[in-house]
Amino acid sequence: MATGLLTVLRNRNARIYMTGVIVSGFGDSAMLLASGVWVKELTGSDSLAALVTFCAWMPTLAGPFIGGLADRVRRRTLLIATSLVLAVVMTAPLAVRSPQEVWLLFAVLTMVGTGTVLMDAAETALIASVIPAELRGDFNGLARTAIESTSLLGPLVGAALFTVLGGPTVALLNALSFLLAAAAFSLIRVREAAPALRPRRNRAAGSTEGIRRLWQQPALRSLVVAGGCAMTASSLSSTATYALLDAGVRQPAAFAGVLSSTQGLGSVISGLATGALLRRVPARFLSAAGLVLFALGALARTTPLLPVVLGGSLLIGVGLPWPLISALTTMQTTTPNELLGRIAATANTMIFAPTGLAILAGTTMVAVLDYRVQLLAAGMLALTTALLLALCGRTPAEPPEGLSTDHRLRETGASEKDRG
Repeated sequence: MATGLLTVLRNRNARIYMTGVIVSGFGDSAMLLASGVWVKELTGSDSLAALVTFCAWMPTLAGPFIGGLADRVRRRTLLIATSLVLAVVMTAPLAVRSPQEVWLLFAVLTMVGTGTVLMDAAETALIASVIPAELRGDFNGLARTAIESTSLLGPLVGAALFTVLGGPTVALLNALSFLLAAAAFSLIRVREAAPALRPRRNRAAGSTEGIRRLWQQPALRSLVVAGGCAMTASSLSSTATYALLDAGVRQPAAFAGVLSSTQGLGSVISGLATGALLRRVPARFLSAAGLVLFALGALARTTPLLPVVLGGSLLIGVGLPWPLISALTTMQTTTPNELLGRIAATANTMIFAPTGLAILAGTTMVAVLDYRVQLLAAGMLALTTALLLALCGRTPAEPPEGLSTDHRLRETGASEKDRG
């Protein structure tokens, strides 16, 4: 495990990218947590507080069309420009002072979610250009660790700053994090060919091409669907957090930062081990194992015992990244670069769009049902998905070493023409 991680860390572009991810992720996690607490204190509503996360994920529904831009411009330039725009957007919450202005938080988080969809597609494609294929499992695990490590301090800092200085200060922190991320992305060294421009009449078809290509890859498709089920279960679990604090362990709303940090610690452990595990077991097995750990964590959170709930958060943190990293690494190693932005955005939609719908369902459930009902539902969904993936998600044999992705695609296309 150490060898692969050290090799990744010796890569200059990898180090710079990690810096940008950590800085922007820290600001995002602090702001998202603070926004939920902010809305809760202004309105007193658990459902509206949970709706904050729904706004952040809602733009993934348009992922195949938003992400298509990542294949039409240089990816590094797109990351820089988007980060600068989001820095400006994050100054708007400074005007929020009363319940009547809460809508502004929802609007800002929706815009940030749109930018995140675009940046995720650009980052996935850029990584494939600068990181060798044999190191992508380690890199993706380390990147996920970097992202989740921000959950160790980000929510705690966000909650503390909100308690002491108020929400506008957290918004300014997030704006600064976007500026620093833009500076980091500008230092990445990569030679990107000018993207081929499509005629306007072909751009819609270009966006749907990502959907078609993804659906034609059964191995990748099953991993992406498993990732979507994992995030759906995660959303059902997370929207129960404030009700869990109120009726379960009886802690203040700001204690959500402790649960988030505990989950982040689990994700750090998980991400560091992912590269080594992917070299030893098939991606579908790692994905299934992560789903089982998540299910155990969600079920542990149904108890009123604080140590057990914290242990459940740790298990959720360990298990949740594995289905996501398994799908991402498989996608990067089986997709031609010129289509990677669209396919990455399409995969993100399949993974994260159900998240938004589950958050919406969770906000309704938490208002009318005992919070333990949705935690049980989350656990059962994860266990069922793991079982189906282990039994039915067998992947075809890997192609001979040295056979490029583009060559495989050309051979596939030729065989389809012969059959036609």
